[in-house]
Amino acid sequence: MPKLHPILTPDHNFYDVSRGTPKPHTLAGDALINARLTPDTWRCEITADAFIEEPHTKVPATIAKSLTIADGTALDLATLMKLGKKHEVHFLKAMQCLNIDAPLGQGVWTGVPLREVLKLCGKMNNVRRIYFWGYHNHDPKQVFKSSVSYTQCFETAPGDLPVFLAYRVNGEPLSLERGGPVRMIVPWSHGYKSIKWLQHIFVTNDARNNDTYSSGNNDPDSFLKTAAYVDKSLDGQKIAAGNPVFVTGQVISGLSGVQRVEYWLRRIEGEPKPLADDADELLNAPWQPCELEAEPDWKNVLPKGIDPKQVLAFDPQRGQPLTWPPRYGMCSYHAMIKDLKPGRYEVRARSVDMNGFAQPEPRPLQKAGKNGIQVRRFEVVA
Repeated sequence: MPKLHPILTPDHNFYDVSRGTPKPHTLAGDALINARLTPDTWRCEITADAFIEEPHTKVPATIAKSLTIADGTALDLATLMKLGKKHEVHFLKAMQCLNIDAPLGQGVWTGVPLREVLKLCGKMNNVRRIYFWGYHNHDPKQVFKSSVSYTQCFETAPGDLPVFLAYRVNGEPLSLERGGPVRMIVPWSHGYKSIKWLQHIFVTNDARNNDTYSSGNNDPDSFLKTAAYVDKSLDGQKIAAGNPVFVTGQVISGLSGVQRVEYWLRRIEGEPKPLADDADELLNAPWQPCELEAEPDWKNVLPKGIDPKQVLAFDPQRGQPLTWPPRYGMCSYHAMIKDLKPGRYEVRARSVDMNGFAQPEPRPLQKAGKNGIQVRRFEVVA
């Protein structure tokens, strides 16, 4: 049988995408304390933006009470954890970078909805967007900001997915490498929205999305995309004739869900030219079904103390995901190919979403999430 990926990625096995020089998670000793990146020293300021710009933004955003380091009121971890006793949420989320062609990992993230934190500031006026950023070595050029709209923050449908401040993953405190002590989690989006080392939140009446990531020609409001990724381990393998070939990988369930995963195998000679994702040969290929891994017994998978009936996007009666793979999560898939004759082969896999769109559709623009169809080559030898 093929070796599949674990449902929960151990902290140290996540693919790291961190910014900064030096990277904040490499700090130690006094530098870590001065950066307020220990549980005791962590603070998060919440302020209002005085921005106005005629004719689009005529009045500034205001909040009744700012939380700042200067006046000793900045949010600390103890206060956040206290809010968690009443408002704590858990969500099984796959982390994926907008511009990397492999999943970064999956965990159960635990924290407090951003809306509950902002209520500490009292009444707000003229707020249309909420920005947040983390520690970046006190260097303004390294600051990396992301944002959500006021509606995305405050008007979550019952049982739906709120933006939240996370302080645990897989039942354990967030490590520095994972963005601890506290990071933002935006469930539906790529990792650039889930800011690490969170230390600043401000509300603004500027309705425009000016996320740092938009400056790189990226879609700053993209959702996770439904996409299948093929394990690289098959690349370059020499497999004895008579042995089965296993195609394995992971599929992320994006906004449009997962209907199935399928593969296409073809024998090759020499060095065939690459196929574009919209090549006729690929679109008309005889794609074959893959098998999704079976849904696990969640009581044996989830961290101790987390009831599957209390996980967002899980059925509160059955304690199982409302869909499989779970919404904005991922699972493994596999296919076994038998009786291949000696020769060189290449294999591709793609997802098909619940609307019937085959990867990379419905949004083939890679700057909205890298989901090109991957190819792996191997050889069957006599």
